Amino acid sequence: MTGFGKQNMTVLVLREADDISSVLRRALDTASAEERPGLERAMALTAEAGAVPDAELRGRWALRRMASTGYDGPPHTVAAIKALRKAERGLSLLQAVNLSKDAEAAQAAEPAAP
Repeated sequence: MTGFGKQNMTVLVLREADDISSVLRRALDTASAEERPGLERAMALTAEAGAVPDAELRGRWALRRMASTGYDGPPHTVAAIKALRKAERGLSLLQAVNLSKDAEAAQAAEPAAP
């Protein structure tokens, strides 16, 4: 999910929802009555996943990268930024700060655990 070179390094969001939707649509065209409900549900889930904003996907990615270093605190702290840069050595400070903001927003958007 990362680009090339420290100066130009960016986190890219790769989306394959359109390709998956096309495959599901083709399968739905020839599906039996028993298969249709499952395929229709899969198409709805694919559309839902494809509608997630890029910033949220970057934020989720950053949260996972922070967690990979053992960090589990708030994503907007200096420690979080250090954890992110430890996990992704090529990130500049500015990139890590921006990703930590995306991570904070993604975390805030998650439903609260019961």
